[in-house]
Amino acid sequence: MTVEITNATQLVTPARTRVWLAPVGTAAPADALVAMPSGWYSVGLTTPDSLKFSEEPQFEEIRSAQTDFPSRTIQTSDSATIEVDLQQWSGRNFKAVFGGGSIVEITPSGGTGTPKHYKFTPPRIGGRSEVAATIEVNDGEKAYRYVVPRAMQMEGVSTELQKGKEAVLPLRLAVQGGDDSDPWYLLTNDPAFAASA
Repeated sequence: MTVEITNATQLVTPARTRVWLAPVGTAAPADALVAMPSGWYSVGLTTPDSLKFSEEPQFEEIRSAQTDFPSRTIQTSDSATIEVDLQQWSGRNFKAVFGGGSIVEITPSGGTGTPKHYKFTPPRIGGRSEVAATIEVNDGEKAYRYVVPRAMQMEGVSTELQKGKEAVLPLRLAVQGGDDSDPWYLLTNDPAFAASA
């Protein structure tokens, strides 16, 4: 009789999560616990159940007349996405959610003595910019960091503006790849990742 080996310490329950963004090319964190390097900023508060990292490979089946099953299956492409709803409205978060754009200070109609006003303009077609992203997940002593060197906001933005309900900014990043670097990788101090004896 086979005995199932279980280890409850290998379950992960995210107690805290954070999302960091930076310009592409910013130095990435060296491990799972080191302070984030200069140039990264936290997007701040996010809704408790919105953070998702998805990795979705695509495959093509080669079929033959001699079998009802595929003769061979090949991977044709790969894709990964980050999804999170931002609760904090700021200029940096707006630029991240809309894939870039510009923010300029404008003179309010009340004159120079009134509080400053700002104008955000989303990017034009072809003007979206890439960002680097890091997702932090902490579960007690265990820490995990998904590091994405290049990502781009690739979906439309829909924000519900309802009375009595918080309005969130939907950040939807598509991981971008390249032959000279890993599209994404995970850093962790979890001992369960150690090579088995």
